[in-house]
Amino acid sequence: MSALLLFHPMPNRLPERSSKRLWGILVRKERWGLSWRGRVTLAVVVGAAGWGLVLAAHPFLAVTHREDARVLVVEGWVHQFTIDAAVTEFKTGHYERVFTTGGPVVGSVGYTNDYNTSAGVGADLLRKAGVPDESLQVVPSHVMGRDRTYASALALRKWLLGRHVPVRGVNIVTEDVHARRTRLLFQKALGNEVVVGIISVPSPDYDAIRWWRYSEGVRDVFGESIAYVYARFFFHPSREDQNKS
Repeated sequence: MSALLLFHPMPNRLPERSSKRLWGILVRKERWGLSWRGRVTLAVVVGAAGWGLVLAAHPFLAVTHREDARVLVVEGWVHQFTIDAAVTEFKTGHYERVFTTGGPVVGSVGYTNDYNTSAGVGADLLRKAGVPDESLQVVPSHVMGRDRTYASALALRKWLLGRHVPVRGVNIVTEDVHARRTRLLFQKALGNEVVVGIISVPSPDYDAIRWWRYSEGVRDVFGESIAYVYARFFFHPSREDQNKS
């Protein structure tokens, strides 16, 4: 019996050290922590993941995905370089109509008339750039302030339904990193029965591949990233929003 006790294998696990204070309310125990190698490894992994997000942010937001559509939609607030790209898209594609969308121009006190909206301004620019007047249709929104993109998309939906114009799909022309959010909000407004394509026109103000080197790129990518997360996960249109136009 004494021999058995002498050669009995010891357990591999060391007893856990602990101490108690304040009548057992506080307990101190041993715990595992990161060594310096662990900290370096964690920093490398986090840094690599962050850099991957930086590289992927702009391509993710500035998406282009055309659908087989006969209707082209141009957001009226865009700049001249996007207007020129929209005209080229209209002439090279098989589009039958061009719709311009948008609410009261920035800086105005509110809706006054269709000409004083982004939709009206955009249509005028497209007309001057060569789009035939008979192919143009201004669809203004009366809403300014928050959720303007959704309000513009909702105004287009109401215009189509009110005039019984059947539309199976649309392609939307917009600027740069605004594209993914535009597509999402137009899809929410138009419904699943309408296929929504998107055409992102790159900004000439900065290099999209190295956007973080430019103040315009940082402002656009970070701003649109936050706006997209809000639109994707937190934006839920109310009945009041759907009644606006």
